[in-house]
Amino acid sequence: MKSFNGRVAAITGAASGMGRALALALAREGCHLALADKNSQGLEHTLRLIKTSTLSPVTITTQVLDVSDREAMVAWAARCVAEHGQVNLIFNNAGVALSSTVEGVDYADLEWIVGINFWGVVHGTKAFLPHLKASGDGHVVNTSSVFGLFAQPGMSGYNATKFAVRGFTESLRQELDLQRCGVSATCVHPGGIRTDICRSSRIDANVTGFLIHNEQQARADFEKLFITDADQAAKVILQGVRKNKRRVLIGRDAYFLDLLARCLPAAYQALVVLASKRMAPKQPTPAFETHDEPRL
Repeated sequence: MKSFNGRVAAITGAASGMGRALALALAREGCHLALADKNSQGLEHTLRLIKTSTLSPVTITTQVLDVSDREAMVAWAARCVAEHGQVNLIFNNAGVALSSTVEGVDYADLEWIVGINFWGVVHGTKAFLPHLKASGDGHVVNTSSVFGLFAQPGMSGYNATKFAVRGFTESLRQELDLQRCGVSATCVHPGGIRTDICRSSRIDANVTGFLIHNEQQARADFEKLFITDADQAAKVILQGVRKNKRRVLIGRDAYFLDLLARCLPAAYQALVVLASKRMAPKQPTPAFETHDEPRL
């Protein structure tokens, strides 16, 4: 797929961040859009931005949607085809973050992040894949993370979902290559991208005093690591689709961590532990009672 002009793209997580940036970039290239997000106000803001900044006469539809809802996703895919005539691309971009220890994480929080980050990708892929095949020229773009290549403490739920998206998408790409059906797939691994994911993430109290000082400081520190803007990320993703890449890394941090995991596939964990100890709150030194030896 060398050109997006006249194509139809469906994007989840389109209310902000990379989803919004992808929508704007595609609209500028004459691509028709079906946008979805749980945040209705953010979705409307994306729509206004496209209408005021894009001269291309493109058709845009919106849908308030919870990607973890399988039936809703299937219905949205059918609606996209009914309203646009076809769908050529699905960007399964919606995602959330969760900070917690494995021991302390609540099952409800795990179900929440798996439902969005993993099942949302599965639902989007399976709901749209038949329509992409019917178009004769389609592409599935699933957003994993650099933490789908490289794990970190306190983020087991996030790591698990992003590793799962990677494995799911790589297997899908191999199947599509074998089928030669006109559809391909790309897995995206962003590093720190300036989006709203930090503000919408959940941080469990069990990491306070262990890995972070406090929630407010942790959010501020995380945002300092977001070194790539969403517009640049969208540009890289679309270039990856044009080149039919299997994997797209975004940001120099993503390239560095990917290289580290390749060179030290097991030993990198010890380096992460060492770095985490240096950045974690200092634990108070236990006070021991001392008794002078009796003098004779």
